[in-house]
Amino acid sequence: RCGAVALKRSEQDAIQVCMLADGRVNTGHAGVLLVERRGSYPLIDLRILKTSAQQGGEESGTRRKVKRQLSFQRYCHASRLLRGAMPNTPGSLHLLDKNYLGQAAHMLSKVGTWNFDIFLFDRLTNGNSLVTLMCHLFNVYGLIHHFQLDMVKLHRFLGMVQEDYHSQNPYHNAVHAADVTQAMYCYLKEPKLAEQLSPLDVFLALMAAAAHDVDHPGVNQPFLIKTRHHLASLYQNTSVLESHHWRSTVGMLRESGLLSHMPADISQDIEQQLGSLILATDISRQNEFLSTFREHLDNQDLDLQLASHRHFILQIALKCADVCNPCRVWELSRQWSERVCEEFYRQGDLERKFDMEISPLCNQQADSVPAVQIGFISYIVEPLFDEWHRFTEPSSLSHTMTGHMHKNKARWSRLRYANTPSDSQAEEPEGGGGGGGGGEVEGIS
Repeated sequence: RCGAVALKRSEQDAIQVCMLADGRVNTGHAGVLLVERRGSYPLIDLRILKTSAQQGGEESGTRRKVKRQLSFQRYCHASRLLRGAMPNTPGSLHLLDKNYLGQAAHMLSKVGTWNFDIFLFDRLTNGNSLVTLMCHLFNVYGLIHHFQLDMVKLHRFLGMVQEDYHSQNPYHNAVHAADVTQAMYCYLKEPKLAEQLSPLDVFLALMAAAAHDVDHPGVNQPFLIKTRHHLASLYQNTSVLESHHWRSTVGMLRESGLLSHMPADISQDIEQQLGSLILATDISRQNEFLSTFREHLDNQDLDLQLASHRHFILQIALKCADVCNPCRVWELSRQWSERVCEEFYRQGDLERKFDMEISPLCNQQADSVPAVQIGFISYIVEPLFDEWHRFTEPSSLSHTMTGHMHKNKARWSRLRYANTPSDSQAEEPEGGGGGGGGGEVEGIS
């Protein structure tokens, strides 16, 4: 608890320092910020905060707390495990609220398939896709028993993580986190990897996937830097968002007490390894990871019996999961493409409104969805998944993903040059995933 408070206090101090230095102290806003859990929202710039940020209808801290308590009470009431009835089968859905059983449970039976529809799953779980999915996967892998996790603390932690994603973000929200987690699960099942993974590897991979974008403000790092956001100052303009996602996760781990029963050195090692995984998603480090991955594959010197090599592969797997939207089936991929571009365009609109230079990919008049996705697939996704394909070969999943990626790149090209809306029904029904990120290094965080 003390650790969580200390972590949060460092960001709150940075808020006050930046606001004082900038001469824009507003006691009303400062009072709101200090009682909020979130470190990235709502402060981006006080001018912006007074306009677009407040239009999102952000719930008060009190209302969020009440919602969390009510949800947790429903969970405690419905969970057979908390009432002492341990399930007999490893695949039991005992961690799910009874209201989620039925269609959601049926979907979870196919959670390891690549065409899993996370949007439908989120609707069926009433917006609780991340918590529901994580509970299920922890049960599948037996992680609760292996690490002797307290069920109340686990659900409290997962609820915090899900809640601290900003639902008003078109792309960087809890559904994206659930999608990345589901993709990570598919990668963990790859034959070349599955038999080598320890329970700790699986625990870290799923936790990092679920929390890798927690408290994302819906704008990129250059925007935070040029608006003198407190996080940019706190993390010295380096991996700003990824550092915040990691430290927020650590804060919630400590606040929930999820790892409090473990020796201090073990819990601290888990926190550091989570940080290493989450920081790997910084797209500005793409070439660094890709070059190392290629070198290992060229030299054929990856030894997955070594913990350090397994950790590196988990970093690569998380990077793949984070940008795998172009490798999904077209209908899912197209939705992600439009969502990420909508988030970019919102940033561009803010920049235009306040006479800032519009960031790359954020100008709706100049940067079309097909153009953004073609660039993103060409420069980010294809090079990464070509190497992942080399690593996992022979892999039916890898063949499926690359097939979707190539088909969808061609489809975006046709849409771009035909100047046809991306949701046109005139296009042929077959296809793969259309895009999940942004077209250049600073477009995604």
